Amino acid sequence: MRAIKLFFVLMFSGIVLLSVAQNAHEEPKTLEIGQSAPDFNLKGTDGKMYNLNSFSKSKVLIVVFGANHCPTAQAYEDRLISITNDYNSRGVEMVMISSNSNQAVSLSELGYSDLGDTYEEMIIRYKDKKYNFPYLYDGGDQKTALAYGPVATPHTFVFDSERKLQYEGHIDQFEKPGAANGEVLRNAIDAVLANKKPDPATTKVFGCSMKWSWKKDYTQQLYKKWAELPVSINEISAEGIKELIQNKGQKLRLINVWATWCGPCTMEFPDFITIDRMYRGRDFEFVSVSADKPERKEKALLFLKEQEASNKNYIFSGSNMYQLIEVVDPAWKGALPYTILVEPGGKIVYRQQGTIDPLKVKKIIVDHPMIGRYF
Repeated sequence: MRAIKLFFVLMFSGIVLLSVAQNAHEEPKTLEIGQSAPDFNLKGTDGKMYNLNSFSKSKVLIVVFGANHCPTAQAYEDRLISITNDYNSRGVEMVMISSNSNQAVSLSELGYSDLGDTYEEMIIRYKDKKYNFPYLYDGGDQKTALAYGPVATPHTFVFDSERKLQYEGHIDQFEKPGAANGEVLRNAIDAVLANKKPDPATTKVFGCSMKWSWKKDYTQQLYKKWAELPVSINEISAEGIKELIQNKGQKLRLINVWATWCGPCTMEFPDFITIDRMYRGRDFEFVSVSADKPERKEKALLFLKEQEASNKNYIFSGSNMYQLIEVVDPAWKGALPYTILVEPGGKIVYRQQGTIDPLKVKKIIVDHPMIGRYF
């Protein structure tokens, strides 16, 4: 009899554990109108810790779930700053929370941004955009997002003075900057300040899906696929390089001249692979040109394979390095590495002798009219 009881206890435990495991991988339920704001204890980009009590003096609290990488979230940044400016003197406070798991955000999803969703990168965005509201990190355990249940970024939640939810949903109906001014969110704030019920109280949200930690499988599979892509290197003449610089294609072209014997070249090369993987899905391509002697082609190829450099790679076939320098860019003094960003038609919009600042290059690329941060 005891054995039978033990069997059912173990079986029931297994069912409970299975249920918990399944629920852990389900989208959380979004907070409902009238429910209390779940408390949190999160670190801001200013180094301070914040919880609900940090905003206890405000008549209205707006909680926004955003993200560095998301084009839709970026499209609304200036509107959130404007809303904060307009309503702060009326007792309204805003806080933005980034809850994406960095492990679940692949490089291919950063094609509209210069930054990912790590805490360190949040600090950069906070300073760059001069946010006038706290920007908090929840990407470690995602407990706050699990409690609020945001669907996408951005997703706004408006609470009254008793911290009861009065509105949740989008900011306005038009993603493109300049097309709207946050009217839906402003109307909700005005209603709560007037002790009225916002109408509508809930709206649909549009944007990037939440990057829950259990979604990292896609990222791992993608990186494995990238690692398996073929890597090659072809010889190129001075005339071929001239055509490369002329860029008769339809893509923004980043060209890096390097060599296996150049320490700074090999040290910074992984940054170019990251940039390539971020923007290769857009109107962009990365091309490397090795200044190694042609007889060192196999050594250059071995290095490129180690870097998983599945982009276009060339090695200069000539013996006159000064000819190479001149055809790449007359402004180049000759030291390696050398990097240029070329528009279709051959206009060089960025040049750097020596190692690049990866963040600066990413910003130049994503802010170029051919690329852009928004859809």
